[in-house]
Amino acid sequence: MSTRDLVVIGASAGGVESLRILVSGLPQDFPAAVLVVLHVPPGARSALPSILDRSGPLSAKQAEEGDQLRAGQLLVAGPDQHLIVVGDRVSVSRGPTENGHRPAVDVLFRSAAQVAGRRVIGVVLSGALDDGTAGLADIRSRGGLGVVQDPAEALHSGMPRSAIEGAGAEHVVPVADMPALLTQLSTEEIEAEDNSPAPDLMNTELALAAMHPQAYDSLERPGDPVSLSCPDCDGTLARLGDDNVLRFRCRVGHAWSAESLLTRQESAAEAALWMALRNLEERASLTQDMSRRAGERGHRRTARMFQSQADEALHGARLVREVLTRETGALADLHLDTETGEA
Repeated sequence: MSTRDLVVIGASAGGVESLRILVSGLPQDFPAAVLVVLHVPPGARSALPSILDRSGPLSAKQAEEGDQLRAGQLLVAGPDQHLIVVGDRVSVSRGPTENGHRPAVDVLFRSAAQVAGRRVIGVVLSGALDDGTAGLADIRSRGGLGVVQDPAEALHSGMPRSAIEGAGAEHVVPVADMPALLTQLSTEEIEAEDNSPAPDLMNTELALAAMHPQAYDSLERPGDPVSLSCPDCDGTLARLGDDNVLRFRCRVGHAWSAESLLTRQESAAEAALWMALRNLEERASLTQDMSRRAGERGHRRTARMFQSQADEALHGARLVREVLTRETGALADLHLDTETGEA
C-alpha cells in the first residue's frame, strides 16, 4: 500500500489570499510535499515564498534545480521558470510558455502525473482563464485526485470553473476546508502505485517544457496541424486533446488552450486597431500640412488632392475609433464640455 505524498497547487489572479488560507491550516507534520505555481510577471522577484513561509507552519522556499521532494516542505515556482517534477526531485526550466505563462500550472501538474500517478493530489485555486485544466485532466487520467476551490467563493472563478467542466474533480470545496481535506487524503492508504508508462503525448510535452534534446532531435510533432498561428512565434499550431480539453501546440513548443488562444488573439486584434488608428491620424496630419503648404504656394489642385487624402484618413480614423469605443465602452459615462474640453 502507498499514500498520496505529493500535492501540486495552481493559482493565478486572486490566488495569493487563497494560498495563504490553505497553507495556514496545514499541520506541521503534513505528510506530503507541496509544490506551488502562481502566475507572476517574468521580470519581478516573487515574494510568495516568504509570504507562505510566514502564513503557516510549513517551511516554504523558491524551488531550485535539484531540490528534493520532502514531506512538509513547500516549494514555489520562481518567476519565468517552469517547475517540473523529475523522480524524487524538481527541475526548473525556461522552456516554451504554456497559455502565455512561465511558470505554467499545466506543466507542473503534467509532470507530477507522469512521475507520481496515483500519489498526486492536484489543487486548482482562484484564477482567470483555464491554465490547470489540461494538467488536472492528466493527473486524474493517471489515478490522482482533483481538488478545486468552489468557484462561487473564488475571487476569479475562471480557473476553478474550467477545471471542473473540462477535467472534473473529486472534491469542490471552499478553500478554508482544504487543509483538513488534504490532510485526510494524504494520509489515506491507496492501492500500490501503478507503474504503467505515461502516454507518449505526455512524455513529449514534458520534454518540450524541459527543453530536453530528445524533444527537438526528432522532426515529428504531436497533433494535427490546423490553420491557426501561434501568437508567440507565428508558427503553425497543431490540435491536441479532445473537445473537453482542447489544446494547441506549435513546433517549438508554445502551448495554448482554446480560451487562452482566443484571449491572446483578441489582445493582438486590439493592438492592431490602435496601430491602425495611429497610422491614420499621422497620415491625416501629414497630408493636411502638405495641403496647407501647397495652398500657400498657389498650387490649388495639389492642395485639394492632399486635403482629400487627409479627409479619407480622418474618416478611416473615426471608423477605427468607433470600433475601439464599442470594444471598451470608454465613452459610455464620459461627458465633455465642448467649449473647454473638460470632463
